[in-house]
Amino acid sequence: MGLLDWLRRGKTAAIPEDVWQQTVSGLPFLAALDASDRQRLKTLSEAFLAEKEFTAAGGLELNDEICVAIAAQGCLPILNLGLAAYGDWVGIVVYPDEFVVPREIHDEDGIVHEFDDVLSGEAWQGGPLLVSWHDVQMAGEGYNVVIHEFAHKLDMLNGEADGMPALHSDIEAAEWERTFVAAYDDFCSRVDRDEETVIDPYASNDPAEFFAVFSESFFELPDVIHHEYPAVYELLKRYYRQDPLSRVR
Repeated sequence: MGLLDWLRRGKTAAIPEDVWQQTVSGLPFLAALDASDRQRLKTLSEAFLAEKEFTAAGGLELNDEICVAIAAQGCLPILNLGLAAYGDWVGIVVYPDEFVVPREIHDEDGIVHEFDDVLSGEAWQGGPLLVSWHDVQMAGEGYNVVIHEFAHKLDMLNGEADGMPALHSDIEAAEWERTFVAAYDDFCSRVDRDEETVIDPYASNDPAEFFAVFSESFFELPDVIHHEYPAVYELLKRYYRQDPLSRVR
């Protein structure tokens, strides 16, 4: 009986060791964890899988590989924060590839404009998290749709995603805002000058995307964040209570 069979019956089950080793070895930012942290991540991922509900869409068939890959990457940001940080939502919808979400906006004249948004991932406040399995498999080189969307979920713990998640007592809101606004303005200027940036230029869209993209890079490209925006790196290190740079060194 596979892991999915147990979870569908409301049971908890250990992640099969071969599936876990395959997942970790294929993701450098997970393989860089020491043995103790890898075991803690595995235990956290098992608890996550028991608590969340995975649903396939677009003809995709769920399997252990898909669920464990998403759980492991999604639990990395909360390795030292705990599963309660994801306690206000349950569902994860996995599409085989990019998916379409219908949108509508109201302009200044009250006219409604409808359009289709093509996405690789999306997090809904109080609702499910949606990801493309194709994009999940692209993790490892600075692009991580799972960490990105899970960072949005952390950002939403204190309301609408705005780039400032619920902060620990040792981080002042003024310090966070001052540091992130300065970095965001600088990054937007670089993108506006058509500078080629290692960090995904999508971070310039708005402060919420800036936090999510920089969270991706914090875990996958910590040397880049530390070199280009050391103050942001230090704040993210204090927020996530992790130091990914020390692992790659």
